[in-house]
Amino acid sequence: MSWDDDGNELVIDGPAPFPVTRRDFLKLTSTGVLVLMSVDALAGQETARPPTGRQGYPTDFNAYLHIGADNKVTCFVGKVELGQGAMTSLPQLLAEDLDVALASVEIVCGDTDLCPWDMGTFGSLSIRAFGPVLRAAAAEARGVLLALAAERLQVPVESLSVKDGVIRAAGSAAKTVTYGQLTEGKRIERTLASKPAVKPVKAFTIVGTSAPRRDAIEKVTGKAKYAGDIAPAGALHARILRPPAHGAVLAGADTSAAEKMPGVTVIRDGDLIAVLHQHWDEADKALALVKASFTRKDPPVDNATIFDHLVKNAPPEQRVAAGGDPATYAGPPLQVFEQTYYDSYMAHAPMETHSAVAAVENGKVTVWAGTQTPFPVKNQIMQALRLPAEKVRVITPHVGGGFGGKSASRQAVEAARLATLAGKPVRVVFTRAEEFFYDTFRPAAVLKIRSGLDASGRIVTWEYWVYAAGERGAAHFYDIPHHRTLAYGTWSGAGVPGYHPFAVGPWRAPGASTNAFARESHIDVMAAKAGIDPVEFRLKNLTDARMIRTLKAAAAKFGWTPKAAPSGRGVGVACGIDAGTYDTLMVEVAVDKTTGAVRVKRVVCAQDQGVVVNPAGSLQQVEGCITMGLGYTFSEEIRFKGGEVLDRNFDTYAIPRFSQVPQIDTVFIDAPDVPAQGCGEPAIVPLGAAVANAIYDAVGARVFQLPMTPARVKAAMKG
Repeated sequence: MSWDDDGNELVIDGPAPFPVTRRDFLKLTSTGVLVLMSVDALAGQETARPPTGRQGYPTDFNAYLHIGADNKVTCFVGKVELGQGAMTSLPQLLAEDLDVALASVEIVCGDTDLCPWDMGTFGSLSIRAFGPVLRAAAAEARGVLLALAAERLQVPVESLSVKDGVIRAAGSAAKTVTYGQLTEGKRIERTLASKPAVKPVKAFTIVGTSAPRRDAIEKVTGKAKYAGDIAPAGALHARILRPPAHGAVLAGADTSAAEKMPGVTVIRDGDLIAVLHQHWDEADKALALVKASFTRKDPPVDNATIFDHLVKNAPPEQRVAAGGDPATYAGPPLQVFEQTYYDSYMAHAPMETHSAVAAVENGKVTVWAGTQTPFPVKNQIMQALRLPAEKVRVITPHVGGGFGGKSASRQAVEAARLATLAGKPVRVVFTRAEEFFYDTFRPAAVLKIRSGLDASGRIVTWEYWVYAAGERGAAHFYDIPHHRTLAYGTWSGAGVPGYHPFAVGPWRAPGASTNAFARESHIDVMAAKAGIDPVEFRLKNLTDARMIRTLKAAAAKFGWTPKAAPSGRGVGVACGIDAGTYDTLMVEVAVDKTTGAVRVKRVVCAQDQGVVVNPAGSLQQVEGCITMGLGYTFSEEIRFKGGEVLDRNFDTYAIPRFSQVPQIDTVFIDAPDVPAQGCGEPAIVPLGAAVANAIYDAVGARVFQLPMTPARVKAAMKG
């Protein structure tokens, strides 16, 4: 979102002035309040950012909010709107602690010139980690304004109260002043002697209410602007020569035929070869005329052999969790269970492909990019073009889905390079094939578990080895006296060149759903062998009060009737913890025994995320997680051979359809004693495991690999 000198939103679909810099913005808004304070926040690293406290965020808190003479409040956040609703819930937090009406708060997101530095929008961190920073800024601003009002009204500050940005003195109706009146005509720089406390939960009037989404009307009417919709005057479409496989090196290219096409500009900059034209289709035709040869070095793996490769070539182990000593356990005899679980590579498959538009004016490069990480992307552009920080600006409009995949943003760097070389604005919009090729896939993984169960149904030993999926969600939360969890490699593939045939990276709660699939499937394996109902088995082996509470809440909402599996009912349960949030999912499925196809009929989610900022927004996130989770559960799987990605579009890569979405019932646990936790990812974590357990309950066959395609289900039934 960008703003003109009057604070109006700029819609850039043709010639438009470049938005003002932050320095100019502060000059224009010199009638506002600058709140200066320090706060502990998140750790982060970024080359060009304002002075920061020891944990990364700016110490100058005018960076986060501006109170105008008209009593309007502008909230500046480095986070971006990915569809998760942050542009609605973050103003709720600000309005609550500033004591202003929610309608009076505007928000500017992800603009590196106007917003404070932020490491990126991922990890369900917007509310649980950045929220406290924003609340602290609001509380400090409120304290400064009360001090100013006490001076203006000549009353003790203790006698003042605030509502909707109006300060009133007790016992005198005439003694009132608005925030806007206090700031009008002057710029105030002040700090408080002590940091004020934020509001207690019991005093909330805005947080905890279902505020309407601020992007709803734009999105349902098609007016929302994404990076690919932005077209500065004279912009050219770029089509870039791509390799046929990961690891392929350009050996030679003949661009002469493309250069002869009218209106085509060919740019060669090292290995970057691009054809530019005013129209996309003409650029596409020109790219088809480029004759190129590549030297390929494909690794000898494919989607069938990758699992052996991951185990045989695993990096050194990292201890995730341990207690007791399962290797030397010498107690009463145990029933031992050993099983291996598998997960396949998976794409993010967002609706919006990676897109960026770059333009250069007066030596400054401005890039509109669909990215989760505008500030890190700014650094990448600075490094690629060897420019200082003040010469690069990244603006993030609406982002059409990220899920971790838009943490990497090569399209923004490519657009910036090409615009600089062409001397004109350049648009780089990935085709769907490019999106699949350059995606940072969720890593394929192997998980091995060996556990021991005593005669009473208590889990006594637990040994867990995870290859490639990483440690997120790997540590169990059950009461097991002898256990150890070891991870070999991370979900990012960092530090192990050649371990994966292509790039892997974060995928919505990275690694957590893979780990939950193995852990919660294995819990059910033991419960079934012991002849104990899956819910009762979990309760027998749990001491974590929050998990017990969510499990019981889900069972009550679902109408769970205790019965050992397989019962033929097709019901399953799984638990998970992610981003500080506890989830229990219960599902009901129908299995076609002829084809192996599975239909999820109903899902109940009980979620303890602490304080719920926006109940409607949280409900949308839960339903989105469950809907998206159907993909990794049933169909989404990247096929490849060496470095060549074989799935390049939705004709072979199947994502969930509306017709597959089940009835979804959600219960939010009332937990005012727990600060607001993450909501954008946790509910997706246990879905695959819950469905696997329900399939077993329905037909007595267990599937040990994700996705659980009809072929794999049918093979499991044949046994």
